[in-house]
Amino acid sequence: MTSRQRIVALTVACALFMQTLDSSVLGTALPAIGRDFNLDPVRLHLAMTSYLIALAVFMPMSGWIANRFGTRNVLRIAIVIFIGVSVGCGFSTSILQLVIMRIVQGMGGAMMVPVARLALLRSVPKSSLVQAMTWVSVPALLGPVVGPPVGGFLVTYASWPWIFWINVPIGLIGIALATVFFENLKSPEIPKFDRVGSVWSAIAVAGILFGLEMAPHSGIARQTGYGFLLFDIIAAVFYTRHARSMPGMPAATNPRSSTCRF
Repeated sequence: MTSRQRIVALTVACALFMQTLDSSVLGTALPAIGRDFNLDPVRLHLAMTSYLIALAVFMPMSGWIANRFGTRNVLRIAIVIFIGVSVGCGFSTSILQLVIMRIVQGMGGAMMVPVARLALLRSVPKSSLVQAMTWVSVPALLGPVVGPPVGGFLVTYASWPWIFWINVPIGLIGIALATVFFENLKSPEIPKFDRVGSVWSAIAVAGILFGLEMAPHSGIARQTGYGFLLFDIIAAVFYTRHARSMPGMPAATNPRSSTCRF
């Protein structure tokens, strides 16, 4: 690998580290956030679930968007969204504000890591992919390891908003590296975006995650969760039928049956 390719791999690792750190550090801060919001920390798990739902909904679109607008442009915008909303999460004063911010943050995260990996695959030759993934994987694995102790330290000696604000310097480094070392790679031929498949896929994925979050509770919450799970099955059936109806491939084994037509 050349020096430029190593820096590209480290930039991808920077994005992945920021995302994994953000996901793991929040759990240790839920009691402190609950005290400020006068809520049971268990109810704050919705802030974690909403982020995962946004990731699952918008991640299938990231490849098409990168092909349309270029990997460098999309990656920088995604990082800006991620760190900007991280600042907003720290200033949240209610569970509603925090959940909304986490949803938008998930949108940025959904574009950030997949596009960064796509840029790496297009920048590094096949003979160096294993070495490149080593440069990416090792720093990225540090996120879940250092997240809980970092979160506990910040909550104990500072305040819980800092668990979100630590994303800012990491993100700024990623933006600088992407600007200097990434090429704005685009696809020469961009197929039409599959809006119908994207909608059905988003409904199915978001519904099942939200349904599984609500189902273990009691009362109306449990009934709502079961209702979402039933609706998800219907949405998944419609998505499957739509995917199999896409032209150009056999209905049962269509490798291009996804929300984005690559």
